[in-house]
Amino acid sequence: MRLKKKIVENKLCILFISIIISISIFLAVSVELEADYYWHLIAGKYMFNNHTILTKDIFSWYLYGKEWISHEWLFEYILYCFKFAFNQNHVIIFSLILVTTIMLLIHIPNLKNYKNNIAFSLLWISFSIIFIFYIQLRPHLFSYIFFALSIYILYDLYKNENSKKIYSLPVLSVLWANVHGGSSNLVYLLPLLFMITGIFQFCCNKIYSKRLTKRQYTKLILITIISFVFLTINPHGIKMLFYPYQNLADVTMINTISEWQPTNLNNIMHYPYYILVIIIVIILLFSEKKINMIDMIMLAFTIFLGLKAIRFWPYTYIVSTYFICNYIKKRKKDNLTEIVMVLIIISFLFLALKVNKINDKNKIIDDYTINYLKDVKPKRLYNYYDYGGYLIYNDIKVFIDGRADLYSKYNYKNYHKICNTNNSFIELISKYNFDYYIVKKNTNIDYYLYRTKEYVRVIKKKKYNIYKHK
Repeated sequence: MRLKKKIVENKLCILFISIIISISIFLAVSVELEADYYWHLIAGKYMFNNHTILTKDIFSWYLYGKEWISHEWLFEYILYCFKFAFNQNHVIIFSLILVTTIMLLIHIPNLKNYKNNIAFSLLWISFSIIFIFYIQLRPHLFSYIFFALSIYILYDLYKNENSKKIYSLPVLSVLWANVHGGSSNLVYLLPLLFMITGIFQFCCNKIYSKRLTKRQYTKLILITIISFVFLTINPHGIKMLFYPYQNLADVTMINTISEWQPTNLNNIMHYPYYILVIIIVIILLFSEKKINMIDMIMLAFTIFLGLKAIRFWPYTYIVSTYFICNYIKKRKKDNLTEIVMVLIIISFLFLALKVNKINDKNKIIDDYTINYLKDVKPKRLYNYYDYGGYLIYNDIKVFIDGRADLYSKYNYKNYHKICNTNNSFIELISKYNFDYYIVKKNTNIDYYLYRTKEYVRVIKKKKYNIYKHK
């Protein structure tokens, strides 16, 4: 009987892992190569070839030589190493490794709980497709990995005061500060939440809280301080401690960069996140079990982040996965379980094949336009923000690109004034004295340039136009 039970459990584990990997493949082939990928790649190439770390701009004609907080330099270096090793296949290989790592880190620690209610577990694992909104070959994929590891480590200490996994947090801190420094402050904010919650011990109706032991507090305080200090082990030193908060305080960036936009009920594309939050809240409210205060605090923290900016959506899913099954009723396995699991695996693998065929991998700017710009060699090119990365990839100096944090102190606001033809934009055009413009079609600046006699349209494309100053 025990042997039979063990065989069934092993079979379930294999099926669960197969589902996780099949969803990972589906997500990996859905990767989008948007503009930022290209400048990340070229930055990595420069550092790889020159055996140095970029701390000053080399891609913009306007800000050339200015200090650049390259908080993602290690990601860029790794990205180019994959390009160097695997050539064109590096995109799918790198994406698959990162996405599969994220998925396994989230779900493997919870496999034991998944067996208690397979129907719900299948639904929950399938909800991983919320990541499809942010599967781009960019450093935030590493942040998901580091965040999942941090949550796993902290919950492990919360459950077991003798846990030694907490000692790996400072190492994680150093990696986070160099791979994606913009999110690295989470490495000390998360332990702080555990410490604050662990002060209280009570049981009140639906909610209870467990006080942390002296041993747990000692470990948390010591490791949090060390992790905080270790964040300074990066090319920019102590500046990295303030960098995330400087970005959050930049109103222009928050209002103009799509991934920093708040979650909005008026946007139907944001509904998957609301559905996820509603499902989690309903499970907690209607569970027969009491709600652990630390679960509630972690959920509230990530929902706050998710509502503040859509880029934080996956954090809510990641943190919830570590406790959601504790609030689900146990349910016996039925005869259809394995068939359903196999069908889910087949469905996601089939979807992966389909997505890979229809995935739009067209170039942001076509070769004819790139060759034209290389021939005319503009000295003061005005470019649309989303085209900057691809222009850098083709060794064309830009006015602006996806590094909004670099430009925010200099020309970022002025770029938007020009693009939208707002407030003295003509004076700004005169100030920068652009000789060529590559603009998105049907934008305000496109209409202005087309109607003004001082400029001539030299290239007309479906998505963009190029103008030359006469």
